[in-house]
Amino acid sequence: MSSTLDTLSQNLTGALGDALLASESRLGELTVTVAPGRWLQVARTLRDDFGFEQLIDLCGVDYSTYPDWSGRRFCAVSHLLSVSRNQRLRVKVFADDDAVPLLDSVVSVWSVANWYEREAFDLFGIVFAGHPDLRRILTDYGFIGHPFRKDFPISGHVEMRYDPEQKRVVYQPLSIQPREVIPRTLRPEHYGDTEHHG
Repeated sequence: MSSTLDTLSQNLTGALGDALLASESRLGELTVTVAPGRWLQVARTLRDDFGFEQLIDLCGVDYSTYPDWSGRRFCAVSHLLSVSRNQRLRVKVFADDDAVPLLDSVVSVWSVANWYEREAFDLFGIVFAGHPDLRRILTDYGFIGHPFRKDFPISGHVEMRYDPEQKRVVYQPLSIQPREVIPRTLRPEHYGDTEHHG
């Protein structure tokens, strides 16, 4: 770990106490995991005391199909930037309840979180308590389900089309059979073998 990341990690450990669940440095980046019930408080501390004035991204993650994973299913991952200190930080917050993933909104800390949280809600079903206008942002308002969840079928549940007789968009059951399309790659029998040069 670089001395800068090591110092940041130690300072975060001291300032956040038991709100900091894990800290890991890899490939020159620091990732911390914080307790879900303390996320809003930690976000304010990171902005006010550590100079992370910019939230550059927030996204949802569904860990349900990760190999050898035994933790919580849904996580919000935030990428923070301190322009004044030239530092970056990744923050993970896992929702306590897999059935109804709920986390505090950080819109009051970084206003840019508004649309990011709406996207994580729309695609993963993560609810952000205290969000000023939590509604779908990428799918239709009548859409059922959350398409980035690992258990959501690739083809969806319904299809939408314009009906010229009714002069409106209608939803109907899928007319295509769901299937997985895995491209085939054809290679010579001994492709990549160092012993066979032919």
